[in-house]
Amino acid sequence: MEKLYSIHMGKAKCAVDLGDGSERGEYVNQDYILHTLGRPHRSISLMYCYYPLDEGWPGRASVVHANPDVSFAWDYPYDDYFTYKGGLGGNTDGEPFTYMRDIRAHGQDVTLTLTMDPNITDDHLIAIANDLRPFGRVLLRINHEATGNWFSFNRRCSYQQVADFFVRASRVIKAHAPNVQTIICIGGVEHPEKGTMEKEEEFAQTIPEADIWSVDKYMALHWGWPYDVAEHGGNSHSRSRVRDVYDMTKASFERYRFLNGGEEKPMVMSEFNADGDVTGAYDQAAMVQEFCDILEEENADWFTGFTFYQFRDRGRLGLEIEDPNNPDVGIAQPVLDTYRKLIHSDRFLPKMTQGEEVQLPVTLRWGNSEDAEGLAIPLHFECSPIFCEVTFEDEGNYMMEINGHWFYKSPKAKTIDLMSAFYKKPLKGACDLTLKIFAPPASGENDLSLADGLYNYYAKIEQMPKIRIRFSPVEP
Repeated sequence: MEKLYSIHMGKAKCAVDLGDGSERGEYVNQDYILHTLGRPHRSISLMYCYYPLDEGWPGRASVVHANPDVSFAWDYPYDDYFTYKGGLGGNTDGEPFTYMRDIRAHGQDVTLTLTMDPNITDDHLIAIANDLRPFGRVLLRINHEATGNWFSFNRRCSYQQVADFFVRASRVIKAHAPNVQTIICIGGVEHPEKGTMEKEEEFAQTIPEADIWSVDKYMALHWGWPYDVAEHGGNSHSRSRVRDVYDMTKASFERYRFLNGGEEKPMVMSEFNADGDVTGAYDQAAMVQEFCDILEEENADWFTGFTFYQFRDRGRLGLEIEDPNNPDVGIAQPVLDTYRKLIHSDRFLPKMTQGEEVQLPVTLRWGNSEDAEGLAIPLHFECSPIFCEVTFEDEGNYMMEINGHWFYKSPKAKTIDLMSAFYKKPLKGACDLTLKIFAPPASGENDLSLADGLYNYYAKIEQMPKIRIRFSPVEP
C-alpha cells in the first residue's frame, strides 16, 4: 500500500486564465482544451450580455437585428455577445450555466464578462446573484472597457451613469452572492505624459468597490474584423511595442493604487494577445513570449495574471483558428506551442505544498483553483514507463497531475491512461514522482445546504485507486 499525504494547491506567482467563446468564436469543451494544453487554467472567461428590456431579447443581436448595412461588430441595438439566459424571469438550464458547470467540474473557476443595460432594476441584479450562488468563486466583470464608446451601455448612458451602475450592481450582487468577486475594467493610463486614467473622475468610485482591477491590452488588434482586411495604411488596426504595453499596464496599476489610498488589490489583464491579422502568426507568438519574458525579468509581483483571448477564434486572435469548413475543428497556430510552454513554466504554475501523511478515508476540499486540498501519492519509476494508468472503483470527479501533466476523470470514467504525461517529457532514468488528486464538484455546483457551501465543496475518498505501471511491453 502506497503512503498517502495531504497536499494543498495555492496561487501561482502569475495566474493564467483563458477566454473560451465570444462574439468571435464558439465555446470549446474543457476536455479538448485540457488535452491540448496539458493543464487547467485558474479561470475560464465567458462573455455574455444582458439587455432584458430591449426588443428582440433574448435573441442574439446579430440574428434578431440582422442588417446588411452593419459595418462594425458593435453596430447593433445591443451587444452581439451570446445572451445570458438567467436573470429575472430566466433560468439556469442553458447558457452560460452549462459551460460554467463544465469549467468547474474540470477544476477551474469562472470569469463571467457580462455587459448589462444600466437601466435594469435591482430585481434583475438580485436574480443574477442568485444564479451565481452555487458556482463557488465567480469573477464577474461588469461592463468592461467601460471608458470606451463601442458597447451599447456606453451609447445609452453617460460615463458617470455607467460608473454609478457598476457600484450599484457590485454592491447588490455581492450582498446576495458573497462568493462573487467583481472586476472593474477601464482604459487605464493610456498617455504617460498625463499619468491619469481615462475618465478618471467618473470612475474613481469604482476602484475601491471592485475586488479586482483590470485593463484590456492587445499588443496588436484589428478591430475592423470581420468587415475589412488589415493592410498597410488602414485605419482599423494598430500595433504597439510590447514594452510600452507592459509599462502602461504597470502605470495603470500604480494609478489604481493611488486612487485607492495606497492600498493594493489584484491587477489583471482581462484580455491579452497580439492579433495575427496585424502581426502575422510568427510575430504574434514572439510578442506573447516577449511580454511574459518581461514579467519574469522584472519579477512583476504586482501583476496578478492575464486572460489569453482566446482559445479558438474565427479570426486570428486564437491559439487555434476555427476551420471555416467545420466550426468544431480548430487549426493550431504557432502561438499555441508558445503559450503551452509558457503556462508550464514556474511563474504560471499553481503552488503545491505537501502536508502530513493521511489514512483513508480522506475528505478532500475544493475551495477554488487557488485553494484546494487534495491527495498526494508518491510513486517510484525505474525509468520512463511503457504503461501507466489509474483505475478507480468509485464514481468520483477528479483532476489529477503527474509529471507536470493534468488529467480529468469524470464520474462515469473508470480507467485513465496517464501515458501522455511521458510522451513529450520522458523520464531520463529512475526517479520519484507524485500523483496528485483533487476533487472539484462533478455537477459544477456547490452544496449550498452546507454552512460554508458558498465557498467550499467536499468529497470523500474511501479507497485507493489501482495504479498500474510497467516498464516493458507485455510481450517483448
